[in-house]
Amino acid sequence: MSKPRIAFAADHAGFVLKDQLKAELEAQGYPVADLGTNGPDSVDYPDFGRRLGEYVAAGQADFGVAVCGSGIGISIAANRVPGCRAALVNEPLSARLSRQHNDANVIAFGARLIGQDLASDCLKAFLATAFEGGRHARRVSKIDASE
Repeated sequence: MSKPRIAFAADHAGFVLKDQLKAELEAQGYPVADLGTNGPDSVDYPDFGRRLGEYVAAGQADFGVAVCGSGIGISIAANRVPGCRAALVNEPLSARLSRQHNDANVIAFGARLIGQDLASDCLKAFLATAFEGGRHARRVSKIDASE
């Protein structure tokens, strides 16, 4: 079975964590796309959140990883894109539940709030968890209908 395609996007505060997580997945054989940014120069997180949301919603990647300083702004920006369901997580249980119950297709991190090891554990849980469907599918459909 092939591994899912993962797209990454971050602002200047998140680019180091983005690159670290991207390297981990590449080493594990995941196909990845890097949508930027790639340095410490100040950029606007809404541009990268929207870019990632559009990329995932269009089916160009199966999942996305969004990173900014707090994770809040980039997840809000990604969630403005119909078909994108971004979940800001800080520990593996939330990462797992975001997939299992909410069919999240983007995981978001706050680089200033979470370390690389914990973010890596969250990403592993996110990618290892399938959407449960059932009663949760009805709820996700209601979210999609409100777009």
